[in-house]
Parts: sequence; structure tokens; C-alpha cells
Amino acid sequence: MAWLAREGYAVLAVDLQAHGESPGRFITFGRREALDAAAAVAILRARLPGERIGAIGASLGGAAALLGTEPLAVDALVLEAVYPDIRSAVANRLAIRLGEVGRRLTPLIEAAARLMTGLSPDELRPIDRIGAARAPILVAAGAEDRHTTAAETQAMFVRATGMKQLWMVPGVAHVDLHAAAPAAYEATVGAFLSLHLR
Repeated sequence: MAWLAREGYAVLAVDLQAHGESPGRFITFGRREALDAAAAVAILRARLPGERIGAIGASLGGAAALLGTEPLAVDALVLEAVYPDIRSAVANRLAIRLGEVGRRLTPLIEAAARLMTGLSPDELRPIDRIGAARAPILVAAGAEDRHTTAAETQAMFVRATGMKQLWMVPGVAHVDLHAAAPAAYEATVGAFLSLHLR
């Protein structure tokens, strides 16, 4: 996110547990990763009292911004390609790999994930938590995303309350939105952050 630094923002990149170089046995689809996200915000609040803080969460990172005991206590929140509920997320991914018949395997995968993580599907529903977020929200996704469909992204947007904005990126799938459309990303996300953080 070098462009944020060029815009004058201080940036903290968070490596969630069981991702990148952080240790961990397995991911929990945003539920336990929410602890990492909340800890990062707490560190920033302690080091920079009085400063406005924004967060950009992509895919599982966006789920982590919503699935804690409460959504992240930030002043602006960008959610990119966040799954609405784990059942849809699993079913979509199975359909991509195996065709529509793959959706029938969703209950088996859910059961295996529950055994590994100890989490029920009801605990993995960002769509039920987005309305509790107090920050202005920008919901963004690729219009061609098959992992989190355009309809699912729009449903997330509808459930958000307060100040909110929807941005569907034309011709883009479930990818790094900044890498796919850098100029449009910097203009759209930059304007949103500037409005709420400056």
C-alpha cells in the first residue's frame, strides 16, 4: 500500500495468524483473525491518541474486521470482496472447482471445518455483523467475482447502516482490487479515506 504512504497516511500492514509469515495451524475464516485486527487497532490508538484510523480489509481480512466481539472500532472501513456467510463462501468455491454439483459437498466441508476450528457456521456470518459497524463503510468487489458474487456484495452493502458506499469494479474477479485497477482504486478508496480521515 505504498500509494497510501504517498498520500500522507501512516500505514500498518497486519499479517493475520496462519497467513503469510505469522504462525498458526489453520485459518478460522475471520473469526479468530478478528483478534489480530482488533489488536492492531488498539496498538494504533495507544501510539497515536486522537488520530483518525481507517482499515482496509480484503476477503478474509474484511471478515476479520467484522467478526470480533464487535466490528473494528475505526473511523473509516473499506471492505473488499467479503463473503456474507461461510456456507455461500464454501459453496461458491466448490462450484468454481467442481461445477455446480460441487455445491452439494458444502455440508461435508462445513462439518470438517467445524471439527478443525470449533466454530459453527452461525459464527461465520459477516453479513449479520456489518450493520453493527459504527464507521462509514465502503463495500467494494470485482463485478466478475465468483468467490463472493456481485449479488452477495450488494446484500452486504444493503445490510450496512449509516454512511456507506458501494463500488463494483467492472471486469474484475476475486483479486487484489488495487493491482487490477490501480487508478480507479486510488481515486475511489482515496476519496473515501480522505473524506472520513482528514
